[in-house]
Amino acid sequence: MAKRRIVLALGHRALGTNLPEQKKRVAETAKVIADFIEAGWQVAITHSNAPQVGMIHTAMNEFGKLHDGYTSAPMSVCSAMSQGYIGYDLQNGIRTELMKRGIYKPVATILTQMMVNPYDEAFYTPMKPVGRLMSAEDAKAEEEKGNYVEEIPGKGFQRVVASPKPVAIVEIDVIKAVMDADQIVIACGGGGIPVMEQGYNLKGASAIIEKDRAAGLLAKEIDADVLMILTSVDNVTLNFGTQSEQAISSMNLEEAKAYIEAGQFEFASMLPKIEAAADFLLYGRDRKAIITSLEKAKASLEGQAGTTIRES
Repeated sequence: MAKRRIVLALGHRALGTNLPEQKKRVAETAKVIADFIEAGWQVAITHSNAPQVGMIHTAMNEFGKLHDGYTSAPMSVCSAMSQGYIGYDLQNGIRTELMKRGIYKPVATILTQMMVNPYDEAFYTPMKPVGRLMSAEDAKAEEEKGNYVEEIPGKGFQRVVASPKPVAIVEIDVIKAVMDADQIVIACGGGGIPVMEQGYNLKGASAIIEKDRAAGLLAKEIDADVLMILTSVDNVTLNFGTQSEQAISSMNLEEAKAYIEAGQFEFASMLPKIEAAADFLLYGRDRKAIITSLEKAKASLEGQAGTTIRES
C-alpha cells in the first residue's frame, strides 16, 4: 500500500529571521515534521524566505558597492542562496530529530527553479518589497538600472519586485524520484528561483514567487494527499480585524470561491494560500488542504484544529 503524502509549507515563524533565531526555530519545527514522518507520512517541505532573501540581497549589494571588482547579486541568485542556507539548517535539524527517535531516513535539499510566464501581468505591477531602505539618491540609481522603487513615508525608499505565478517546476522529476524512494525532500524554497526560458537557457527573473502558490503546485505535481500551509494564525477567519471576526473550521471549493469574490482575504497574505489550496484540490480526488499554525499542525490533520478545505 502506497504511503500517504503531505506537503508542509513553512511560514517565516517556523524559521525565524536571523541565524541564532533560525537555529532555535528549526529545532522546534523539526519535531513537528518528525511527528509526521514517524506516523508514516511521506513528507515534502517547502518554506518561506522573506527575511533571509532580504538579508542576502542587502549584504550582496552593499558588498558590491564597497569593493571594486564585485557586483551586486540579482534576485534569482539571492533566492538560490537562501534555499541553500535555509535548507542546510532544515535538513540537519530534521536528521537530528529523526536519529533521536531511531529513524534513519535521508533528507535532501533540492535547489529548485520555477518557470514563470514572462508575460505575467505581475511584471507590470511589482509589489514585493525587498532589501534595505534607501536614500532618494540610491533609489534614483536603482530606477536608472530599470528596477522599481517605492517610497515609504518617513522612512525612505525600497526596491519592489514582481510576484508572478509559478507555471512549472524545473526539477520536478528529481523531486519525484526522491519521494518515490521514500526519502524526505526540501524543495521550492522561498517559492523557487523564478526563471524564464530563452532558447536552451534558463534566465533568472527579477521576482519573488509566493511560497504558498509554489507549495500548491508542488503538492499537485507529486500527487500529495494533503497540502498543509503553516502560518501565523490557527485558522482562516472571515471579517478579519473587525468585531464580527469569525474563525472557519472548514470550507469547500464553492464556499472558498464565494469568499474570494467577496474580498474576504487579504491580497498579500491569506488570498494566495486560499487560491493555492483551491488549485491543488481541483486536480485530484480525496485531497484536502489545511491552513493553520505550526503548533496546531498535528491536531489539524485529525480535524481538531485549523481550517480544512475540501473539494465538496
